[in-house]
Amino acid sequence: MESDEVMLAVRLTTAERTLLRRLARGHRGDVSEVVADALLDVLPALLAQDPPRGAEQPGRFAPCAVTVWLPPELAELLPALAVHLAPDRPPTPCAALGTALRLWLRQDPARLAAGLHALHGGADHSHAYPHGYPYARPHEHPHARPLAA
Repeated sequence: MESDEVMLAVRLTTAERTLLRRLARGHRGDVSEVVADALLDVLPALLAQDPPRGAEQPGRFAPCAVTVWLPPELAELLPALAVHLAPDRPPTPCAALGTALRLWLRQDPARLAAGLHALHGGADHSHAYPHGYPYARPHEHPHARPLAA
């Protein structure tokens, strides 16, 4: 059965989760939409450079889990990102997503908000998802499929 989006859980710190939610609220979108935009922004740079060092490595402890839905085309890039980040011991695709998202969230929050605004032409795109985002609980999403870790 084909599905429209892939469900993933990403680990973040409380501050990162709060910033992500504020960006989504300010954009009048949902967290999944902001995460997809963040990946589109940071993936090319991450894949074009050497793997990050030290604190940027995957696997850093983060106490909060955030469930997001990504288009399959984006989710399918996460295993390659995981191998790029740690070729000897690739993290799970969810951990690779967390690393990419944390790198994106380290930028100035005003710059992130301006980038989201520019990316969407200043318009409200909260209606852009065909299934009526945001869903209050993951089980309400009609086409979610977990990404194999």
